[in-house]
Amino acid sequence: MSSDIKQQQEEQELIKEAGQITLHESKNQHRIHLMSVIGEIEGHECLPSTTKTTKYEHVLPKLAVLEDANDVDGVLVLLNTVGGDVESGLAIAEMLASLSMPTVSLVLGGSHSIGVPLAVSTDYSFIVPSGTMVIHPVRMSGTVIGAPATYDYFRRMQDRILNFISDHCSAKKERLEDMMMNTGMLTKDLGTILVGEQAVAEGIINEVGGIREALAKLHQLIDASH
Repeated sequence: MSSDIKQQQEEQELIKEAGQITLHESKNQHRIHLMSVIGEIEGHECLPSTTKTTKYEHVLPKLAVLEDANDVDGVLVLLNTVGGDVESGLAIAEMLASLSMPTVSLVLGGSHSIGVPLAVSTDYSFIVPSGTMVIHPVRMSGTVIGAPATYDYFRRMQDRILNFISDHCSAKKERLEDMMMNTGMLTKDLGTILVGEQAVAEGIINEVGGIREALAKLHQLIDASH
């Protein structure tokens, strides 16, 4: 089997299993790793096989490999997620934020809930005009013990999310909390929905744009880093 065919098969398997591929035939002579975060971010419990998921145990090792690689110049993260496990989402966001190479994110259909920290974890962020972001409080699922320590835990978790978002974009923590606790937009829930330009106006996302703009910005950041 030729090396080209083997590489193509490996790339197809990587796309199938993890939604990732390295773009190595760039007209700018840059090697860009494409990573997609889609569906629900899976945590310590496995979700049903019928649910589209992003598994953090796949993403974290790959990010470590990318940081140690000498043949990758930048990372483009495509986001279309409903959110998911808070701890796992924050772990991925922290890893992305700590990469030494240039990174750009692009919000497509949506980047909701814990997807918001993921969107702002890169060096620069884009959202398509029809893309949405939903900011809401941490959900409580399962049996919740009605004790002060339990509610303090959820409050601390919520603060971790707000602190991360405000540290990685120009939106202030107080404004983010106001949007999170908004009672006037979602009929049966708290929170705020931002569409395209609204996410930019709030200072969460840097710019409205698509794949063309996102790749152009990443190439620009790579050139500037050399």
